[in-house]
Amino acid sequence: MTGLETTQPELTNIITIIVERFHDVAWLSHLKIWENVIFSLFIVTVLSTVAYLASRKKEIIPGRLQGAVELLVGGLDDFVCGVLGPKGRKYTPFIGTLFIYILFMNLSGLIPLVKSSTSSWSTTLALAICVFVYVQYTSVKELGIKGYLDHLMGNPRGFLAWSGVFPLMMFFVHAISELVRPISLSLRLRSNIWGDEMLLAVLAGFGVKGVPLLLFSSILVIIASVVQTVVFCLLTTIYFAFIISDDGHSVEHTKEMV
Repeated sequence: MTGLETTQPELTNIITIIVERFHDVAWLSHLKIWENVIFSLFIVTVLSTVAYLASRKKEIIPGRLQGAVELLVGGLDDFVCGVLGPKGRKYTPFIGTLFIYILFMNLSGLIPLVKSSTSSWSTTLALAICVFVYVQYTSVKELGIKGYLDHLMGNPRGFLAWSGVFPLMMFFVHAISELVRPISLSLRLRSNIWGDEMLLAVLAGFGVKGVPLLLFSSILVIIASVVQTVVFCLLTTIYFAFIISDDGHSVEHTKEMV
């Protein structure tokens, strides 16, 4: 190749080491392509193991692990129901799983030789598509096909409904906004985590001199990881709130939050 090649700074992970160490083994090169999936599955395995250990012997007086998991689940349920109202409890498993999964993927980049999969757009876009599909499914289930189309057209009534122009215009605008949501969700999360990982990689390149800055930046990365997880799941909850109504509580409460 001719010209200058530039590569973005990246923290070394176990897959990078394996590929470089055994570069003569052809099939190992595919590990680099699938590294985000591999690290995502690693987080799934860890979380599944913790969930199994915490729930296999449930006790009235919980131990430390069971107590910590119950505290986390209770907090997530309060968070979801605080936005959606009592009807939102059935969506706690989905939103709660998103929260825990994204949080641990964000933080995994701080573990030596592990990469944060959410620094890749393919991972965050997949998560956002799951949100998009489930929200649309919930819309049809809660409102019915007719109600869903009415929702997309802005719930026109009276003259506006019969004009034809306003409903079509609102349908087009609303459909575009529904499609943009997963893209904005995925890009927001990916860009922040990718920026954090790149910052840590740059500081790590300074060697011993960069250790104080690296430690300070690690604290900021932890805070940013939590904030980005909360933002992703809060927006997801709000998307549900625009569909679900509990005697007007959810919609009104959501408007106040926004």
